[in-house]
Amino acid sequence: MRRKIPSLGALAAFESAARHQSFTAAADELAVTQSAVCRQIATLEDFVGVKLFRRTRRGVLLTEAGVNYSRSVRDRLDDVERDTLEVMAKGGLGGSLELGVVPTFATQWLVPRLPDFQRQHPGITLHFVPRTRPFLFDDSTLHATIYAGPAGWPGTESQLLMHEAMVAVASPQLVPHDLAPADLAGYTLLQPSTRPHAWRQWFAAQGVTVPNDMAGPRMELFSMLAKAAVHGLGVALIPRLLIEDDLAAGTLRQVVPFEWISDRSYYLIHPQAPTQRQALAAFSSWLQAQTAPYRSAGAAAS
Repeated sequence: MRRKIPSLGALAAFESAARHQSFTAAADELAVTQSAVCRQIATLEDFVGVKLFRRTRRGVLLTEAGVNYSRSVRDRLDDVERDTLEVMAKGGLGGSLELGVVPTFATQWLVPRLPDFQRQHPGITLHFVPRTRPFLFDDSTLHATIYAGPAGWPGTESQLLMHEAMVAVASPQLVPHDLAPADLAGYTLLQPSTRPHAWRQWFAAQGVTVPNDMAGPRMELFSMLAKAAVHGLGVALIPRLLIEDDLAAGTLRQVVPFEWISDRSYYLIHPQAPTQRQALAAFSSWLQAQTAPYRSAGAAAS
């Protein structure tokens, strides 16, 4: 069945005119006449059956439908341009993967290890998009996602990467020696806002009850909590894998010798019938090798 897709020329003219709010500026950018831009946009409006611009005495303005459509068209044209440049650069060899990632995990753990992946697979390009919640792959351009949660969701396949070991850390200047869990009642507890019961669960795993265990400054990202802890603002509960560099450098120290394996684990998740099979298989194999030591440590801890 023929796709209901307008011509690329009409979309390019519309996107340029929408961005400039001017048919004349779009014509200059595209190196065509203003009348050619007008014809392309008229053709597009006839095709979609909706007015995308309002003509005024001072020029043209996007309608509400035009505003919404222009955002979608701009994103799609950016994707086409990026993919075209990639094919041109690689002569059609290799491949690319669009990956959803948990931002702090990507920044602190994944990206520093990517040079090894690039050495092994120089023809594969990875693109990252922040994703922290389940979603429908059919509604996105993503080939896979790295997800932190209890498991995958319907319509997907998941591969366990590692379990999450949470540790209590602080600046050595704030807490220079090891503490018992109950001793933390005398310190400010930095709270992960996305996990309001994390400290309570951590204490409960050790058979301890601490008053005001949900009190303290709340921050959404673990990277924020880590930075706050480095600067002595309190004690933070953070996955060890995200602060390995700080622990090694001594800017943070584990203040209670206990690791709590949380109810969340990291998974590589993709549709049951994945696209980009070869590139995804290569990335999955590499990622499994990189996370194997963490799975072993998690199994030993549990």
